[in-house]
Amino acid sequence: MRIFLAMVIIGLAGCASSPVPPDWQFNAHGALKNSVTAYLVGNSKLADVEFSRVRKEIASTGRADLLARAELVRCAAQVASLEFGHCEPFQALIQDAAAEERAYADYLAGRWTGLDVALLPAQHRAVVAGADAALNGIDDPLARLVAAGALLQTGRLTPDGIAAAIQTASDQGWRRPLLAWLGVAVRRAEQLNDKEEISRLQRRIDLISGVGISVR
Repeated sequence: MRIFLAMVIIGLAGCASSPVPPDWQFNAHGALKNSVTAYLVGNSKLADVEFSRVRKEIASTGRADLLARAELVRCAAQVASLEFGHCEPFQALIQDAAAEERAYADYLAGRWTGLDVALLPAQHRAVVAGADAALNGIDDPLARLVAAGALLQTGRLTPDGIAAAIQTASDQGWRRPLLAWLGVAVRRAEQLNDKEEISRLQRRIDLISGVGISVR
């Protein structure tokens, strides 16, 4: 998560006119972190509430470019969870976004033809160049999931990449992307008619979803 939040933090820090940053920067940073975390664990209501705070704090500056950057962070979390096509808020602000953010948005959407790779964060440049072989070289869990989601859209994600995404989401306890990636694995197992694997994956999905589990 730290890599994506850093995209916003760097921009916010650049706005400080004194050694002590104004309150809105701290408020926006905290709300953005809370929003992304809530989204990944599956708490959509809290994620929306916290992101409304982000918008309010940034709007007080009149900086559409910073709001575009924050929207892109949210979009990245959605791609990590395989919820594609939900980046309209960023698109509405794209005319005020920097070239780096525009390139990153294209990367997230799988629009890699003609993409200026040099504008992407270093770990994502490697993904464009080397497909999902570069996933394990990404230290940040959210960045790894985002890269896997982008690769899936381009049709370049291998079974090993799917397994890496599942493991990453599982290690972090992020229910939303974990369920999404397990769904991808189920569909692949169905294509292979691997009934044993389908059953194994479904047991994991049921556990996460609380199906058939009683607490005494």
